[in-house]
This record gives sequence, C-alpha cells and structure tokens, in this order.
Amino acid sequence: MRNLVDGGRQQPAAVSRARRLVAPLLAVSLTTLSLAGCAWPSSQAPGAAPAPTTTSPSTRDTASATPSPSATPSPTPTPTPSATAPEDPAPSPTPTATEEPAPPTPTPEEPAAPEYLQRGSTGPEVQALQQRLIDLGYFLQSADGDYGFATQQAVWAFQKAAGLARDGVIGPKTQAALDAGYRPTPRSSSGKVVEIDLDRQIVMAVEDGHVVRTINTATGTGKTFEAKGHTYRATTPRGTFHVYMQDDGMHSSTLELGNMWRPKYFTGGIAIHGSTSIPTHPASHGCVRVSNAAINWLWDTWGLPIGTTVLVY
Repeated sequence: MRNLVDGGRQQPAAVSRARRLVAPLLAVSLTTLSLAGCAWPSSQAPGAAPAPTTTSPSTRDTASATPSPSATPSPTPTPTPSATAPEDPAPSPTPTATEEPAPPTPTPEEPAAPEYLQRGSTGPEVQALQQRLIDLGYFLQSADGDYGFATQQAVWAFQKAAGLARDGVIGPKTQAALDAGYRPTPRSSSGKVVEIDLDRQIVMAVEDGHVVRTINTATGTGKTFEAKGHTYRATTPRGTFHVYMQDDGMHSSTLELGNMWRPKYFTGGIAIHGSTSIPTHPASHGCVRVSNAAINWLWDTWGLPIGTTVLVY
C-alpha cells in the first residue's frame, strides 16, 4: 500500500484510513448541533466553561441542587417597587378635643347704660325725676334715687295722664311733658272727691277742683268670668257713688278671686283697694286696684271716710 502525502510528508496508510473514519462522524455531530440551536449559545460556545445544570420544576420541589464548590452564589436580587404589593396608607389619627386648644373665654363686657331713665336706673338724675313727679302731684313717697316699683307706678300714672306711651321710659316726649309740668284736669269742682278715669286708667284725689294726687290704677277688664258656678262680667261701673263700707286689713274675696288690701267699697262688691299687681291696662274683676302704699295714703293721710264721693267716668 502507498504512503499518503500530508503537508509534503508521507504518512502511513493506517493513519490515513483512521482519518477517513473520523471525518464522517465529526460531520454528523456538527450537523446535529447546528439543527438544535442554529447558533452556539454564548454560554456553550466552543472553549467556554460548561453552564451549571438547571433543576427541573419537579426536581426543584423535592431536592436542592448542591452548588459546585467553585461556583460563586449570585446575590439575591432586590425586588423592585413595582414587584412589591402596595401597602394601605396608615390612617390619619382622628383629632381629639384635647389636640385643639379651646377657644378663649370672652371677657364679659360691662352692660351699656340705658340711653334713657327707666326701671333699674339709679343716681342723681333719677332723684331729680322723682322730685319732679312729687312736685306735680303724682303719687310717690320719696325721692331716693332708685328707679324701682314705686317710681315706675308714678311714671306710668304721668304717662297715662299726659296721653303718652305707657312704657315707663323717660324718653324725649315724656321728658318734654315733665318739663312742661303736665297735670290732669279733674271734673269735680268742690268738696273731697275720688275721681276714677277709666279711659286713662288713673285715680285722682281731688279737693275743691284741685288734684292733690294722681295714682296709677287697673280697673275691670270688661270680660266675663266664672266664679262659684255663676258667670260675671268684670266691669267697673260708671257713675257717681259714695264709700259705704270698708275693711281695715286684708280681705279675701267671697267669690275666691283673691285678696284685697284695706278695701273701700263704693258700689256692691266693687272697691278701691291695695294690690301688688297694677299694670298699665285694665286687669281686675271690676275693683279699682292701686298700690298698697297708695291705699295706705288714702286711708291714713288724705282720709277717705265713709260717705266720700266717688266719681267714675
């Protein structure tokens, strides 16, 4: 057998025959690799280190692959924010009453003094008012500088007599009438007469046509009322009468209508008597109410004996 020439050198026939046997096998291997991936994986390129074996899912559930001593474990990847489930925001704390400062307590202000004199006023101006009312003959026992119940009764009597608003306030019109010295004019001209003016709701103690005192009063309402099973009308009758009976003390109404202080009867059960309630309007069951102080003055100072004329109009 002839020797083959390789690179200008002759090789034995056995070597040539071996190469002929290996060449087909190498070609088959290259063809198989080329069909599997169309290219060499970068990690399995010729001459590269072999890639670590990957455990299949079924194997990973039951066993862990033992890393090669020469392999360096890769660091655990840090999850990105998008991979982490969002957490609910922490609820804002509910404010409590103690977290907010309490509003400052306002400092109470002094109440403004009324523009005009009225009940509750005090001082020298009230005293001057009281003295003016006394001088004009309106019933008031003293000028003490305190605008109370008694002064209010006198102011109401003055306002009624002058035809003014019955509010007890010394406004411009009331003050002008006080400055002018208004006095009511009686109807009687002689003797001692008690005049009761139902329209103006005042009582006048008159001597010989001169008004000595003008007193606030409240007479019958004119309405019907029930007492002890009977119906009555709360009327103060008009006309000329005379005091025919009196009771020097507290008298309880036989019709259970209340108490009367020191009554002076002038017709039937109708009397002039003292009371603690004398408003600016008709308010009685028919009697003529005046203050307790006023009836005391009629009894003890002026004198209102049995037989005194009572004129109601």
